[in-house]
Amino acid sequence: MVERMKNAFTGIGVSLLAAALSAPMGLTGQTPAQPSKSQPSEVLVQVHADRSTGPYTPIWNYFGADEPNYLYAPNGRKLLGELAALSPVPVYFRPHNLLTTGNGDGSLKWGSTNVYTERPDGTPVYDFTITDRIFDALLAAHVRPLVEIGFMPEALSTHPQPYRHTFPKGDVFTGWSYPPNDEAKWSRLVVAYTAHLHERYGSQVDTWLWEVWNEPDIPYWHGTPEQYDRLYDLTAAAIRKVLPHAKIGGPEATGIHPGRSEAFLRQFLEHCAHGVNAATGGTGAPLDFISYHPKGQPSIVDGHVQMSVATQLKAVERGMVVIASYPEWKHTPIILGESDPEGCAACLSSQNGYRNGPLYGLSVTEATMRTYELARANGVTVQGAVTWAFEFEDQPAFVGFRALATDGIDKPVMNAFRMFGMLGGGKPGAEWLDTESTGALPLEQILAHSVTGAPDVNAVATRNGDEIDVLIWNYHDADEDGPPARVVLALGGLKSAAAVEDEFRMDALHSNAYRAWQQMGSPAHPTAAQITQLQREGSLQQTAPEHAVAMHKGKVQLDLSVPRQGMLLVRLRQR
Repeated sequence: MVERMKNAFTGIGVSLLAAALSAPMGLTGQTPAQPSKSQPSEVLVQVHADRSTGPYTPIWNYFGADEPNYLYAPNGRKLLGELAALSPVPVYFRPHNLLTTGNGDGSLKWGSTNVYTERPDGTPVYDFTITDRIFDALLAAHVRPLVEIGFMPEALSTHPQPYRHTFPKGDVFTGWSYPPNDEAKWSRLVVAYTAHLHERYGSQVDTWLWEVWNEPDIPYWHGTPEQYDRLYDLTAAAIRKVLPHAKIGGPEATGIHPGRSEAFLRQFLEHCAHGVNAATGGTGAPLDFISYHPKGQPSIVDGHVQMSVATQLKAVERGMVVIASYPEWKHTPIILGESDPEGCAACLSSQNGYRNGPLYGLSVTEATMRTYELARANGVTVQGAVTWAFEFEDQPAFVGFRALATDGIDKPVMNAFRMFGMLGGGKPGAEWLDTESTGALPLEQILAHSVTGAPDVNAVATRNGDEIDVLIWNYHDADEDGPPARVVLALGGLKSAAAVEDEFRMDALHSNAYRAWQQMGSPAHPTAAQITQLQREGSLQQTAPEHAVAMHKGKVQLDLSVPRQGMLLVRLRQR
């Protein structure tokens, strides 16, 4: 439980809280010495409720997965509804394999729709039965598609055999990853596909996003960069033939890191600005957003998992630097098409064991909030950061895939997103507030060394009308126990004479179905009664019900404890 202000304080309450009460709402002038990763943190978080630093625009509301057929499975539909319910902000979903040939069976890193086949004489056959199930599930949940045009139907592949892979056995980059053997047939397919979606869903398609392929700088594309540019031109022209104002982007390159991925992104940006368009013969190609994939790199250190948020953030930054170097594209929105702690959602290994517990949610929080900082530093706009995780069907509970839920049970990471959804009151029109934490590590230090010494005890805050939401987290790369951070939250610049406060937590003891599952004996296939209990444990826990808080001269101070790999949302309503 949270320890509250009393007449007598212990530990941090004597030093930092006294300083907070006597000092103006700014840094006290003394920054506590940074502790090691095993020493308690004593942290002052100050929120200036009367100082806006700009509009708050969510970027967390983008998700995606390799396996589109799971979207219309019962647990998939349930999870889509939960994503849509995170806040009134629209959620976007980016699925792979929307044009892949097959019978609609889902498996790891595989999905199919059988949209395109051919008769023996080469006549195209379009079948939208399966793809309709996918889009119906998205639209029924009020989730907007980020329509990834790919992969190559078997009948159009220049190297069709073998076609379906058997991941994790064998090569995953099979016949679906090759260029078309007939560009005219490809273009007609994209026109027919787009026209069908427009006819079925009407004006809703005007709010969707469209893109071409995935990670064409690695074997997801068995063609040259120039062949990808042609595919982009042809596909964009086909989409715009049906939807003249469609928002189209790419290239969803990996990284970005110096070398192959950066070179690919640069040549693509040059082509879109100055190249000859393969579809129109004109100069350049439409580019409404620019997308790439920053990933982290966990490892095993001294017998425990150690994340590397620095690897992920350096890739975020490198892509921003590249884009900002082009005057034509500096102000084009960026979508981080897969922004994750590591690469493969469907891969299992000892270094990915963090995915079931709170550390996954904390890693996403750290990366997301630091991405805002990088965007400000580089003068670019991030429109969205796609979390490449959804759910897997017919798998043991908590088996260790990177997923938001397992067997219909929300993992702790979902409660990180629930807190994200609560920022700004979950409503449009919110503003960032000037917020300072003496426990926050400098961004430059994280980029250089990740979070391997002292933890990053950091905070952001938003205001929407009379509501203030403060998100505080205590993150460290190492998946091992550490002391809690003792935090004084000092809010100043409040205009009302009274306020009420409530709190929500996600950590080892709260909002954590994984812990409850372990206490059950870790059943691989929980019973219906166990699933019901675990679903309850997997919801976001309100740890301090709404109650009045003392206010003095427009200031409120709260004495809090934030566990290692824990996050806390404080909601304050002025009255």
